[in-house]
Amino acid sequence: MSKIKGRIGFIGAGNMGEAIIGAVLGSKIASPDAVTAGDISDARLDYMQRTYGVSVNKNNTDIFLESDIVVLAVKPQQMDHILSEIARSPSYGVDRRKIVVSIAAGIRIERIEKILYKPLESSGRTRLPIIRVMPNTPALVLSGISGMSPNSQTTPEDLDIAEQILNAMGKVYRCPESSLDAVTALSGSGPAYVFYMIESMIDGGIEAGLPEKDAETLTLATVEGALRLMVEKGESARSLRKKVTSPGGTTETAIDVMEAGLVKPHIVKAIKAAADKAALLSTV
Repeated sequence: MSKIKGRIGFIGAGNMGEAIIGAVLGSKIASPDAVTAGDISDARLDYMQRTYGVSVNKNNTDIFLESDIVVLAVKPQQMDHILSEIARSPSYGVDRRKIVVSIAAGIRIERIEKILYKPLESSGRTRLPIIRVMPNTPALVLSGISGMSPNSQTTPEDLDIAEQILNAMGKVYRCPESSLDAVTALSGSGPAYVFYMIESMIDGGIEAGLPEKDAETLTLATVEGALRLMVEKGESARSLRKKVTSPGGTTETAIDVMEAGLVKPHIVKAIKAAADKAALLSTV
């Protein structure tokens, strides 16, 4: 991968912020001397400096002004306060192109624009593209997928830069912001659904007579193998499921129980409910 030009500043250095920092440094698209991490915790900043060799700064406005790419990795409930603090600073301005990437769940682009664009002239707004991102927790082990939505000031080049950063910790799905509630419900919350299924399979193995550790080992290997089979064969989940389900066999018996319990319709309904909740939580 080619190196990203300019400085990357992280406002927020929690788990996901650290995941992105670790990924961009590990992939060598940025060097430690080009990264600044910010956080309210001195202990956290000391950890980030010792672990990754990056610069640290508790002043969010300084990070914003000195960076060419600003990653907003703070809790949603902190976003308005932090952005307002930056926008009210006497030194606030955008004298060169600066990409803002927000990974705060439920914070719509319009909400960020209202605060950061208000003090700016039209030329300053044009130089400040804002990209909203919905990552998921497998990004912590470089196996995530992130939904990415730009605002109207974002150029294809801006999107490519943001995607290069996100690709360092997994895959990227470009979409309009109107799709992000569905992305949140499917891939953002999705790892929890998979863990719930794994939890249930382990409990089923125990109920069938296996020791807990053996049930866990068999379940994890089965899930990993099934996913690899689907990816490498390129077949649909429905097709592969039917191949395993022999008429009158054990798999068919299990599937019949799930069908009788409306497992699939309830999963579909659950994801739709999660999307509706995401839409409610992200109302501007």
